[in-house]
Amino acid sequence: MVDKVYLVTPRGFCAGVEMAIKALSWMLKIYDETIYCYHEIVHNKWIVEKFQNNNVIFVENPDEIPNDAVVMLSAHGTSPSIETVFNEKSSLTINSVCPLVTKVHHEAKRYTDKGIQVIYVGHKGHDEAIGAIGVSPKNMHLVENIDEVDKLNIDGNAALLAQTTLAISEWEPIMISSKNKFKNLEMPRKSDLCYATTNRQSAILDVLPNVNTVLVVGSENSSNTKALVKMVESKNVKAYRIEDTNDLKNIQIKGNIAITAGASAPDHVVFNIINDLKPIQIVDFNHKDESEYFPLPKELRNNVKLISSFLEFFNQSEFIPEKVNGISNDKNWSATEALNSL
Repeated sequence: MVDKVYLVTPRGFCAGVEMAIKALSWMLKIYDETIYCYHEIVHNKWIVEKFQNNNVIFVENPDEIPNDAVVMLSAHGTSPSIETVFNEKSSLTINSVCPLVTKVHHEAKRYTDKGIQVIYVGHKGHDEAIGAIGVSPKNMHLVENIDEVDKLNIDGNAALLAQTTLAISEWEPIMISSKNKFKNLEMPRKSDLCYATTNRQSAILDVLPNVNTVLVVGSENSSNTKALVKMVESKNVKAYRIEDTNDLKNIQIKGNIAITAGASAPDHVVFNIINDLKPIQIVDFNHKDESEYFPLPKELRNNVKLISSFLEFFNQSEFIPEKVNGISNDKNWSATEALNSL
């Protein structure tokens, strides 16, 4: 029997995920045709299936789209060469990359332009790592652990960058090892690690003394979700990644538990799991409030405003409805509401 469930805040959607989901939802509303999305818009099975059921096709290569298609590039970032191919082949390409990922791309280009080789800490095969390495593939070295740092043979100056969704426990040992190996190692003034990733990790660390088990809601291919699990396990506390209530059948849970969610996991799944657990008590554990907001891609905002102005021009009614959920009020419209509107 589960006694207490500590419902941890912050959890779930970060500002980058909010922006990407809303952007793709807007695309479906204004274009009456199939939308092709490069990579999963975010790494969550439920969200991907929701969009697939609403005329979105996810692709892994520009060759998979027809000429003149409408395309969205995912939140994880796209290499410049791949983005160029999409731009040349599509009638419209909207880039919903997270601004924090864009920051890392800019840093990689800046160091490359200065003749500095870049060590990039990330997960091989992850969409974000693929996009970042694509900024300067001949000048960047992808490493996943200390052993790979030790094997690096770099002449001249080096810089260190990171995948934004790494666990702090993954990042810090590699950073220390890199600093020891490369005495003049350069790093950005501000950490590459995503605020949401670090906030969710610090929140779980804060709640651990109260619980014997942690449930982390999120998909298997979500890097920040797996980072949360690894961090809890590093503190010798049981942690389970949960996709949905079906996964509860395979584990035995009792006592006091904490539940959190990766940055791309929808909150209704969290509450479905809590309802299934039937705890005696639910405790709201608020570690930190988040207020970050990332605006929708500029091209998308401009397109929506143009279409809206066009329709208003031909509106024969004297009454023009208030734009409660319009593009200019995007801050007041959540990704959850956007998904529910599909």
